[in-house]
Amino acid sequence: MALLLRVVLLCGVADVTRSLSITPPDQMMIEKAKGETAYLPCKFTIGPDDQGPLDIEWLLSPPDNQQLDQVIILYSGDKIYDNYYEALKGRVHFTSNDLKSGDASINVTNLQLSDIGTYQCKVKKAPGVANKKVLLTVLVKPSGTRCFVDGSEEIGNDFKLKCEPKEGSLPLRYEWQKLSDSQKMPTLWLAEMTSPVITVRNATSDYSGTYSCTVQNRVGSDQCMLRLDVVPPSNRAGTIAGAIIGTLLALVIIGLIIFCCHKKRREEKYEKEVHHDIREDVPPPKSRTSTARSYIGSNHSSLGSMSPSNMEGYSKTQYNQVPSEDFERAPQSPTLPSAKVAAPNLSRMGAVPVMIPAQSKDGSIV
Repeated sequence: MALLLRVVLLCGVADVTRSLSITPPDQMMIEKAKGETAYLPCKFTIGPDDQGPLDIEWLLSPPDNQQLDQVIILYSGDKIYDNYYEALKGRVHFTSNDLKSGDASINVTNLQLSDIGTYQCKVKKAPGVANKKVLLTVLVKPSGTRCFVDGSEEIGNDFKLKCEPKEGSLPLRYEWQKLSDSQKMPTLWLAEMTSPVITVRNATSDYSGTYSCTVQNRVGSDQCMLRLDVVPPSNRAGTIAGAIIGTLLALVIIGLIIFCCHKKRREEKYEKEVHHDIREDVPPPKSRTSTARSYIGSNHSSLGSMSPSNMEGYSKTQYNQVPSEDFERAPQSPTLPSAKVAAPNLSRMGAVPVMIPAQSKDGSIV
């Protein structure tokens, strides 16, 4: 009886002296898609002895366990501080406007892959202290899925039907369906209905139709469509012959272009060389007047350089060597006396020898 009374008293004391506690969340692990909003619950109750100021703190522990816990939002002294963690700045908020009511839950908006980690809620109201943890996983929905045929869609050929999402977190599940005709997939394909690739062997026209591929993971799904048309084989020999002929024609045209360009360049080079030769080899014509004057001047030079001893051999006929048509235009020179006078006689007559400067062909004095 005494033992039973002691138990009842102990229970009563425990109930009366109940301290601060946090209600365990329904889910210890939360999965959300990238870009969505995650709700992280943290509801608490305060004991009668908890009379100190209320402090609430949320921390993030990165999944690699190599970084220190980061404070992402804090409530203290009736004020909220949410600019502690740059990666979550502006994306984390308390869900309640009155935190003293016992709700310290938060929302994390526009989720990113970097938000993955363990979130811890700490509530302190002295002397009571409590904390709870929740794991947040961010997944990527399948998107940008593309369906296509890898190979030639001809009767008797082997090819593949492929379904490839641009992004999506693993694991991914695939499901193929035929939407046209009998809407019944070929029996040989049934083993690959949940695979991203269906291998088609010895194709027939019965395989033609519209197909869909659905890609799923835990946070979403995506779908693509494919139209398959199995046709009779084409004339490959004609295609190959056409390709060869086209290649040869292209080579012939290229050769003609190169030949014409080379020929034109050679012609231009020849014209330049001929023009240069004419300009260098043919001197400009001289006037007849200057020719006659030069000729007479040269003769005068010869005359002036003669001594009395050799004047006897000078003949008047040298003037007749100048062409008559040029000589007529040239100024008349005084003629020498036809009589021959010996040098001794000239000395007795008082003649004085005179030296006449010689001139070049162009008339300049040497």
